[in-house]
Amino acid sequence: MKRFSKYLLSSLCVVSLAFSTGAFFSVSAAQPAAVSAGQPVDLTYAAEKALPAVVHIRFLQNAKVRTVDVQSDPFGDFFDPFGFFGNPGGRGGKRQQQVQTPKKEATGSGVIISTDGYIVTNNHVVEGADELTVTLNDNREYSATIVGTDKTTDLALIKISAKNLPAITIGESDKLKVGEWVLAVGNPFNLNSTVTAGIVSAKARSLGANGVESFIQTDAAINAGNSGGALVNTKGELVGINAMLYSQTGSYSGYGFAIPTTIMNKVVADIKTYGQVQRALLGISGTDARKWIDAQKAQDKEVDLGVNDGVYVNSVEPDGAGADAGLEEGDVITAVDGKKVTTMAMLQEIMATKRPGDKATITFVHKKRSKSSTVTLKNAQGNTGVVKQADLDVLGANFRGVTDEQKKQLNISYGIEVMKLNKGVLATAGVPKGFIIQKANDAPIKSIEDLQKAVKDASTSKDPVLYIQGVYPTSKKGYFAVPLNNE
Repeated sequence: MKRFSKYLLSSLCVVSLAFSTGAFFSVSAAQPAAVSAGQPVDLTYAAEKALPAVVHIRFLQNAKVRTVDVQSDPFGDFFDPFGFFGNPGGRGGKRQQQVQTPKKEATGSGVIISTDGYIVTNNHVVEGADELTVTLNDNREYSATIVGTDKTTDLALIKISAKNLPAITIGESDKLKVGEWVLAVGNPFNLNSTVTAGIVSAKARSLGANGVESFIQTDAAINAGNSGGALVNTKGELVGINAMLYSQTGSYSGYGFAIPTTIMNKVVADIKTYGQVQRALLGISGTDARKWIDAQKAQDKEVDLGVNDGVYVNSVEPDGAGADAGLEEGDVITAVDGKKVTTMAMLQEIMATKRPGDKATITFVHKKRSKSSTVTLKNAQGNTGVVKQADLDVLGANFRGVTDEQKKQLNISYGIEVMKLNKGVLATAGVPKGFIIQKANDAPIKSIEDLQKAVKDASTSKDPVLYIQGVYPTSKKGYFAVPLNNE
């Protein structure tokens, strides 16, 4: 079971809801009648509308052979021709060993959002999959392809080849109210098509689990395998994608969290249009004003910002949109485009709906006086252009892993060799044929997959340059800066 237990909050843990390695478990319509105050809520309509659109996703990652560094035995420096100590001949220190990783199987959920086969789920449900199998509510089964993923919001878009599918109606999560009834629909523990009910316990929750988050909190029972499933309102409209639970044990204990459709809609649209999310940045770092005030008071400091709610600005990037707006350290952001902002999660949710080039009116308190400024939002690279994720093709070269003979001759333990140079950024930067790449942007490059990841990460970063370290065939060390032009 794949669980994210590293986010420890007051002795509790935030747990993503998909299974992973080890044990494998399976699991404009007419409106419903209005309910009078104080009367029981009939949730059957919502369940009937949502169930056909929620699918079961099976994840498979094949067994793989990997080369890893292992510590030699403590007697490795002694001559041991017969291997009594596990290292014949022995050299001590570290050595490389090939290991086979086991096959991984997992399950999760997804939501059909279009009749032609687009399905939304969580990134952690599909990340690293070699095969994805989608089973519909009527037991039809399809292979799925990954259209795009966004780790920052933990969302993914996949697709199956089918038509006339029962797509869910997408609702407006920002209209949800605390106390409103919702249903969680998914496949916990491989219990297919499971529906649980609860209320919206809170909105705009931040748990520190994702780069961008503004969770809907619910007490509807959410368990492992629910990841990627639907959170729906009483009309059967999708208002969130179930993503996490908050628990001491890793199982449901009253707190579940869903990604709101305000964030999901933008991520899906960007993946379809651009292949990846176009993220608009304000160019500030900050925290909840109340948290900052409490921290100052805990140090017996007098605090008067002129306001108690908002986002306290810790720092401002010199060339960002925040600087253009006149924001300074110590200011408090209180609204964006007239929409009240009381927490960092609320600010993130608003910003997650915008693209580079969009204009935004920032209202903030500066030295106890309220100000407003309209600015053009920028991407991570400081402009308003479309950010495209580069692939290995942009390098214009062919590669292979270094041989055992090369490792011995050059006294290296890993790297990939440039076998052939074509037209591309490597040749432009002066990287020669035969050069062995060992690091890119300080990350070790032990395989072509490692280099591909480094290229993708660099191409969408603030500084889209690949800084390469390695060795020439003569064993001389070499360093290159390779710009990854985003055109």
